[in-house]
Amino acid sequence: MKSAQVPTRLLENFPNRGKGAAVRSGLLAARTPIGLFSDADLSTPLEETPKLIEPIANGEVDIAFGSRALDRSLIGVHQPWRREQAGRVFNLLVRLATGLPFWDTQCGFKAFRLEACRPILEAARIQGFAFDVELLYLVHRAGLRIREIPVRWNHAEGSKVSFFRDSLRMLSEVITLRASS
Repeated sequence: MKSAQVPTRLLENFPNRGKGAAVRSGLLAARTPIGLFSDADLSTPLEETPKLIEPIANGEVDIAFGSRALDRSLIGVHQPWRREQAGRVFNLLVRLATGLPFWDTQCGFKAFRLEACRPILEAARIQGFAFDVELLYLVHRAGLRIREIPVRWNHAEGSKVSFFRDSLRMLSEVITLRASS
């Protein structure tokens, strides 16, 4: 990827309303045609960015998002076994509850054609970790073009996600999402 100067500005969200609220706030504040977010631990290397940006820039899709599930050989450092299996179960439950055809809704590496996605970002309500599912669900229901793309990924220690507490909260948010539609 070519190195470039990227203009930045700091957005502060006080009080902390969750990852979903922070990401949505950032995407809505973006002044570019394409917005991308990545987990802060950079578990997906930023060198993977062209894989998501190019299909959007070429007019092929409205959303492109990274997937650890489509090509597991791209995973360099795996999560602990229990966490990896829980992620697989969660994504299966998401598929069953929402009808989404995707295998990894939770990979924190997603790009959006903002002109098409801004109304969906404004309508989204989930503020926690299940916001990814809600965005994909709303985009899918709106008939926008979505592509799940295999990306390189490495587990980084020090996650603030509590395995049990946040898994239960995310599942509850997905059930609420399904019930409200």
